[in-house]
Amino acid sequence: MADSEFDYEGTLEACARGDKDAFQRLYQREAGQMLGLAITLLGRRDQAEDCLHDALVKVWHNADRFDRSLGQGRAWIYSILRYRALNQLRTRGRLVETDDGFIEQMADDSAQAEDIASDQSEGRELRRCLRHLERPRRHPILLAFYRGLTHEQIASRLTTPLGTIKGRIRAGLRALQECLQA
Repeated sequence: MADSEFDYEGTLEACARGDKDAFQRLYQREAGQMLGLAITLLGRRDQAEDCLHDALVKVWHNADRFDRSLGQGRAWIYSILRYRALNQLRTRGRLVETDDGFIEQMADDSAQAEDIASDQSEGRELRRCLRHLERPRRHPILLAFYRGLTHEQIASRLTTPLGTIKGRIRAGLRALQECLQA
């Protein structure tokens, strides 16, 4: 079943009503990819497994908070995972172990960046959409996502005005959303 055929929103709404079968379907569909993302963010499988467990428990207990009018169900699930991972990193007092070379290569427009992106487990569609973003929008989004950097830290790192960084991230996220909905 393609991503466009799986009803994330309906499945989350069923979870909110306590439908354990719906949660099981969601788990079977996304747990592998979510674990891959958590490993990428945290750098260690054991910590990623704990993060995934915590995120899925949070999804189950908070499914009633999902509002389809505010966004896509799959994005909501992954935002919970990402928040849990970044919170875990902040608690440990360090940034994501993903090296700067990875971020630079992903932000790059080269064919090698596409190879690296295809090796990651974040999903075919997101990678495709990221590759279509131009570097000035893609790079700050990757720094925010993989490093957990604030807008101010990104602006400083890229020696670009803060307002420009905020605008690029906003425009880039909007373009990603449109691409993912297409």
